[in-house]
Amino acid sequence: MFAVLALLLSGMSGSAFAVHHATAPRSRHHHFRWLRWNPLFKPSHESLLIQNAEIDRLELPRIQDETELEALKADGSLVAIVPSESLRIEHSLDPSRRYCRPWTLEFLNDLSQAYYNRFHQQIQVNSAVRTVKVQRKLRRHNRNAAPAEGDTASSHLAGVTVDLQRRGLTKDQIHWMEHYLFYMKSIGLVEPEEERRHWCFHIMVSGRYNEWRETQTIIPIERPDQEKPEKPTPQTEVAMGGGK
Repeated sequence: MFAVLALLLSGMSGSAFAVHHATAPRSRHHHFRWLRWNPLFKPSHESLLIQNAEIDRLELPRIQDETELEALKADGSLVAIVPSESLRIEHSLDPSRRYCRPWTLEFLNDLSQAYYNRFHQQIQVNSAVRTVKVQRKLRRHNRNAAPAEGDTASSHLAGVTVDLQRRGLTKDQIHWMEHYLFYMKSIGLVEPEEERRHWCFHIMVSGRYNEWRETQTIIPIERPDQEKPEKPTPQTEVAMGGGK
């Protein structure tokens, strides 16, 4: 059984922006909109390539349809995401798609427990596994959605990815999430993006996660752009596993 630990995040220094007066009100409005959206993990072509490279390394299939989806559930390749004290699921998410890979579920449970320990609130899952058929349909309604085929196909198609609700989180909660994911990304265990259209954290979890978590203890981490205090103080703990 794994012991899940959570660390308190210290405040993360924000970027300072100089605001200039615009001649036209409309220009000022667009300027402020740009300032409000400055995520740590911006979606990019490179990120999609990284996600697909991990799927190829694991030799995972892109799930084509409901028949393939049900077969992967039946043989245990996909496991159910179950609501808990620390985790809830968006009510509109199709019950047949509330599944992911086992290591993705371990990551999700660790993260949600650490988040709950810090804020006493649940994290919400907005999306998990998808089929190629579902992704094609999504693309018809959302031009920003990843393709269903190719080197930049959506990683949801392999069941390694979950989308977590970002909308409605406080600034402190967003910084906590970014800090947690920053460390995980730095050691190659996740590839995250912060999506603007749906205001969510899109997180692909590496197949190495389970092996890594079995040997971990508490590790303090810092963002490289964070100002260091004059006196060292504890920064962050990441929820990790430790074998008995």
